[in-house]
Amino acid sequence: MNKCLCLLLAMFLLFPYRNMTQEEKTTKIFIDEAGQAQVVKELLSKAGEQDQTRIEKGVRQAACFWRAEDGTAEEFCEFCLNHYVVSPEKLDLLCQRLSANFETIGGHFNKMIQDLKRPLDLDMGEILPIDMMFGELDPGAHMVSDLFKSKIAFAVLLNFPYYTLAEKKVLAEKWSRKEWAYARVGDLYASRVPAEVYQKVAQALTGSEAYIADYNIYMGHLIDRQNNTYFPAQLKLISHWGLRDELKAHYGKAEEIVQQRVIYEVMKRIIRQEIPGHVINSSEYSWNPYDNTIWQNGKQVVATPEPNTRYQKFLNNFYALKEMDAYFPVLPSYILRRFSMDRELSEAEVERLFSDFISSQVVKETAKFISKRLNRKLEPFDIWYDGFKSRSAISGETLDKIVAEKYPTIESFEKDIAPILVKLGFAPQKAAFIASRITVDPARGAGHAWGAEMRSEKAHLRTRVPKNGMNYKGFNIAMHELGHNVEQVFTLYDVDYYMLKGVPNTAFTEAFAFVFQKRDLEVLGIKEDNPDKKHLMALDTLWAAYEIMGVSLVDMQTWNWLYAHPTASAEELKNAVVQIAIQIWNKYFAENFGLYDQPILAVYSHMIAYPLYLPDYPLGHVIEFQIEKFIEGKNLGTEMERMCVCGRIIPQLWMQNAVGSPISTKPLLQCAEEALQQVK
Repeated sequence: MNKCLCLLLAMFLLFPYRNMTQEEKTTKIFIDEAGQAQVVKELLSKAGEQDQTRIEKGVRQAACFWRAEDGTAEEFCEFCLNHYVVSPEKLDLLCQRLSANFETIGGHFNKMIQDLKRPLDLDMGEILPIDMMFGELDPGAHMVSDLFKSKIAFAVLLNFPYYTLAEKKVLAEKWSRKEWAYARVGDLYASRVPAEVYQKVAQALTGSEAYIADYNIYMGHLIDRQNNTYFPAQLKLISHWGLRDELKAHYGKAEEIVQQRVIYEVMKRIIRQEIPGHVINSSEYSWNPYDNTIWQNGKQVVATPEPNTRYQKFLNNFYALKEMDAYFPVLPSYILRRFSMDRELSEAEVERLFSDFISSQVVKETAKFISKRLNRKLEPFDIWYDGFKSRSAISGETLDKIVAEKYPTIESFEKDIAPILVKLGFAPQKAAFIASRITVDPARGAGHAWGAEMRSEKAHLRTRVPKNGMNYKGFNIAMHELGHNVEQVFTLYDVDYYMLKGVPNTAFTEAFAFVFQKRDLEVLGIKEDNPDKKHLMALDTLWAAYEIMGVSLVDMQTWNWLYAHPTASAEELKNAVVQIAIQIWNKYFAENFGLYDQPILAVYSHMIAYPLYLPDYPLGHVIEFQIEKFIEGKNLGTEMERMCVCGRIIPQLWMQNAVGSPISTKPLLQCAEEALQQVK
């Protein structure tokens, strides 16, 4: 998972030109239309008609944010005349200076946030109250105010116009790389959100992340109605990631369905907030999740459910992020900002892509095929069926042993990054450089990747490493995060303009993470000679996309529900989430599974800790499959670098440049349909 740097993004929120509310017009904005027109007229006489669009946009945008505290109307006019850059050469120089300075500012704030959150993110022992206090601190909360007070923000607004997504789509292929960089500078001007609002966002997000990072279940203490245990005594799994991956690991033998059913009962208790608070991150009690009873020293004790903490954390994020809405009249909800601004794909566009895919006939046929393979009716947890992967023929114990011997410590994995990249097709010199820009840390949570924002810093890869060595789950996560890190290094160092660093949105870095994750056995030296490997990969990707699209629709509908019920309590939110999950299940999953009213799609911890992050995963699966199809028979290292250096342009143009076609589920559906015929 790519680290959700909401705190950093809050400092430099991409904020389009907006229509002011009546209150803002009367109390904040006093550069009226006549005053703006006069400034435009004077600048046109200075620069010439060829600059008309840039001048009109720049003056209008700067005027929207100019307040009485910034100066008089005359001072606004004087500022514009003094700071509008006419010369193309000097405009280019201004872009370079802004890029260098924003790299310095963003890079150092990124490092500060990373360092302050180390006790929360890394396996460093007990979290102290002071750790939470520092983790909730946003060192950049006042940066937006400072940028406006210093007039730097106005200089950006004046010289680099913002273009809407619709305008970008029209102009995209006509723009040069420099013009794209200018457009991204135009995206960078910040809203004048008060510092205290940024601080509330930081506090809410850190609180929810810390809650999830320490949400572990001691599996050896789970019992059934006959007091049987099914898991190693010291096995501790984080929800939901660890629970899901443990469930997936038990597809090797039919009798292991018992373990899967136990895990599913645990998940349902978590979703409905019925889990006893005593058993969260504690090994003091035995817990029967079927009857929801707990035992200590052989005696049953009262099982008090955890308060609605899970859903209160969700609400805390909602309240904090919603408080920013007043400063985004054109995008007056976090939902709009997350899709139209961050992803540059509309919510309707994404929802249509998902719903069309998961209701397709190919998905229905794949469900029947999986049931036939399992020789039983599907159960709800089979949304995570893992039998298409090469490793399905290898026991979990064998894989754990191979990985532990290869990577006994976190340091041993870090030293092996360059050789791993060479195995994947990267040139030795390039592999060595990439490896030198990545450092590996022991994760407290499931694991994540956190990229650098300036070239003097390294990207961070975080994964769990038990005392007896890395296990297969940790290695599989590490390979996923390595994909993120390699993209982060490429797009920071090899993209021609700093303002174009990165990829179009998070789904694209997830796509590269999936590409790496699927090659985990190859890296371990385990060869797969199955002639149906390509077909099985298509079915595996389809089933994974099916599952996570359903989960994402739950996340999306929950946020829409919250905006319709902004005063909801944690209890009301819990009930709504369960009902939404059941509705999505009944609409898209029940027929395929032969079971109705299942809440399983609400188990993902991202909903609590990473607001509206989930849709990036299915988008990533779709993009990853298109990438995989394109690079078939080609060198991964060469092709990945070529794709990454496109940088952060709009999604569909990036895809066209990368694989020759826009984002589409059709290639995956077609290949899965062919696979069903072939494998049958």
